[in-house]
Amino acid sequence: MEKLGLIAGNGRFPILFAKGAKNNNVPVIAVAIEGETSPEVGQYVEKLYWIGVAQIGKLIKIFKQENVSKAVMAGGLTKGNMFSSLRNLRLLPDLRTINLWYKNVKRRDDQTLLGAVADELLKDGIELQSSTLYVPQLLAKKGILTKKNPTDREMEDIYFAVPLAKEIAKHGIGQCIVVKEKVVLAVEAFEGTDEAIRRGGKLGRSDVVVIKVCKQNFDPRFDIPTVGLDTITTLKESSASVLALEAGRTIILDIEETLAEADKAGISVIGI
Repeated sequence: MEKLGLIAGNGRFPILFAKGAKNNNVPVIAVAIEGETSPEVGQYVEKLYWIGVAQIGKLIKIFKQENVSKAVMAGGLTKGNMFSSLRNLRLLPDLRTINLWYKNVKRRDDQTLLGAVADELLKDGIELQSSTLYVPQLLAKKGILTKKNPTDREMEDIYFAVPLAKEIAKHGIGQCIVVKEKVVLAVEAFEGTDEAIRRGGKLGRSDVVVIKVCKQNFDPRFDIPTVGLDTITTLKESSASVLALEAGRTIILDIEETLAEADKAGISVIGI
């Protein structure tokens, strides 16, 4: 069977993807990011290589040497490194990454950057596939996914906030918004979903509603909104009562455990 490349970032998603591919008897060649990727991913792949976060040239060289022509991106990266005072030492960009960053990328939002990486891979005959290729069961389904139903007030907040969240996502600002009684408490930007939830929870004090959507030009190859057990922990700590997700376009990591934890915390999760 043809080998599949895996560009593995941080979090649980690369591990779950590698497991899914292995269960389908697909040999995976994984390239992990130093300081980001969990070594656990190595348990489920044929080979595991390590590179720096800004070494696209090395990534392509590995895939070509392994005769990989199709690959998947899974997992995120720590954005704070972008503005670290030591970033040039930490990132150690190779020439191909430098050319990509300064010559080909006009905007710095996730979708533009990842799209540019996908184009760079394609130049060498490596085509990115949907990141849910072997884990479609992780996609949020439509409807109420937990035992607890949202109240009428919470449903009104969802209907109010979804268009706002889509507009924010459209401009590449973020994918999450926190509201209460039709008041916007927090909007996700560079800090990420968890920090946005914490800010909103602090301001709303209790029963805040969290909405997470995908971007306007949805591309299943990368940047699919993702939630999991850590998200539920943050919601609980922030006294959130509802998490609304875009059905069919949001990944719920460790889905059974995550929804069970939401039930224990009295949080309603709904696919919209």
